Amino acid sequence: MKVSSSRFAGAAERAGEEPRAPGPVVVLAGRSNVGKSSLINRLLGVKGLARTSSEPGRTQCIHFYRVNESWYFVDLPGYGYAKVSLARRAAWGPMIDGFLARYRRQLALALLVVDARREPTEPDARMRDWLEAGGLPYVVAATKADKLSGNERAQAQRALAPVAGPGSVSPQPLLVSASTGLGLAELWRYLDQALEAARRARPG
Repeated sequence: MKVSSSRFAGAAERAGEEPRAPGPVVVLAGRSNVGKSSLINRLLGVKGLARTSSEPGRTQCIHFYRVNESWYFVDLPGYGYAKVSLARRAAWGPMIDGFLARYRRQLALALLVVDARREPTEPDARMRDWLEAGGLPYVVAATKADKLSGNERAQAQRALAPVAGPGSVSPQPLLVSASTGLGLAELWRYLDQALEAARRARPG
């Protein structure tokens, strides 16, 4: 897909605060500091559009990015960071569950973002199970793969394979890098297919 325009469209903590423009939604979900913002910036070709931070847990709202004035990238708050307050972590679950429930019909694809250098965690498995239970299509995108050697990448795919369940539209995790562009052409193929399917299902 050619990205002709992209912009930050707003942030939301509760129902009613989301942007109201229609269109398919691509959701990014993953642990804190896994590189979701960097991945958005690289996919859209705009440095600094999605703000990155060296402090995990900084993203505490749902962030919306309007692409080609026709669809959204949606960055969910990172999960699994222990230093975020218990109250904040307790609020994230209902916020994310509520958003996914409200946007279920618009959701074209979810990107379950993991770190290629790390073993999958229980929160990763819980998010996969939530997507599977809802019948929501998703791809596992394993970031920071440029930091691994060829042999290490093969090992990482095997280690992360359990995260890609039956509902994954890719048979195995995609190894990607926001720094070098590794794997992003393949990821875009899945995005294009999902967005086209969403448009056919909801013409106009």
